[in-house]
Amino acid sequence: MKRTGEMPREIWVLVAAALAVALGYGIVAPIIPQFARSFDVSVMAASALTSVFAGMRLVFATPGGKLIDMFGERKMYMTGLLIVALSSAASGFAQSYSQLLVLRGIGGIGSIVFSVSAMSLIIKLSPPGQRGRASSLYGSAFLLGNILGPSLGSLLAVWGMRLPFFIYAGTLMVSFVVILIWLPEPDRTHDADDVAAEPMTVREAVSSPTYRAVLVTGFSHAWTNMGVRLTMIPLATGVAMGYGEWVSGAALTAGALGTALALLVAGSWSDRYGRMRVIVPGLVLSGAMTMIFGNLDNPAILVAVAFVTGLGAGLIQPGEQGAVADVLDGRAGGKVVSTFQMAGDLGQIIGPLLAGFIADRLGYSYAFALSGAILILAVIAWIPARTDSYRGYRRD
Repeated sequence: MKRTGEMPREIWVLVAAALAVALGYGIVAPIIPQFARSFDVSVMAASALTSVFAGMRLVFATPGGKLIDMFGERKMYMTGLLIVALSSAASGFAQSYSQLLVLRGIGGIGSIVFSVSAMSLIIKLSPPGQRGRASSLYGSAFLLGNILGPSLGSLLAVWGMRLPFFIYAGTLMVSFVVILIWLPEPDRTHDADDVAAEPMTVREAVSSPTYRAVLVTGFSHAWTNMGVRLTMIPLATGVAMGYGEWVSGAALTAGALGTALALLVAGSWSDRYGRMRVIVPGLVLSGAMTMIFGNLDNPAILVAVAFVTGLGAGLIQPGEQGAVADVLDGRAGGKVVSTFQMAGDLGQIIGPLLAGFIADRLGYSYAFALSGAILILAVIAWIPARTDSYRGYRRD
């Protein structure tokens, strides 16, 4: 096991900030679709809250990237946190579905700003041979929050569905303070070779089969593991299957726990063995488990399958971000990073909407089956990338 001192201090500050954000999001995420349904809207309309959030992230990705280039990652990270915090607090006061929809969209703007800023900082500050592990640490912080959050949210449910939005705003402000105090503005100067190198364009990045595979994977992973699962599990277990709220919370918690356990090894494995050898099994495992989820009628088995699905999802994330860093190979490339984020946001827009549409007309089992198939089909994109993604990317 590597010593934690090998990671720059700034990485640990980003991890701490991520934990604060994720804890609040974990508390509010299971509530969002149910809160929307309290305004007497359809499943598809409830799913649209996830899609509009992702949609605004998609629309604002390019201008957000330009602002990051102009003002720096740290400043824009804090700006994004403030936008999401204010929109979350306002959501707690929403009196109609339309108000909630607008506020979720505003939150999406802040989200893309701070998430692209954070990923750019992780890429910039991570040692080349530790990119996967740095991504795992950052992702683990989010997953730890998602493990603890739903459990805390279930305990807070007795106080209504509005309180979690205020708690989320509070945890975002904690993250803001962490960044303000402990993360200095990164040095924007580099060595002579870095100065000479032009920022990588998206066209140049797309010429890499690894980057193309990462875009497809990001789209599929966001569609199913970040969009459909978070949106549909509370609705499927609570509405269609008739289970108590504890089943929804337990399934989401089990999925997050499985992902967190996978992240303990996925980052170092992807650094050592190559991105493809870790990502592809994750796609197959999480896809297969998602396909059968909607056909389960036993709460214990349902929670167990959610756990295994999370294991597969945890194998995907570090390799994705590590592969983007590998393609950049030390060069600047804010648009390359934001395009990767946009691929995920596009999946997170289409996935919940289409799954909600299918659930309304055919049932939840069909919605989960399609979402799982999307992950498995993403494996095809890695076939051309096998020649430059089998090896690890240690450059020390």
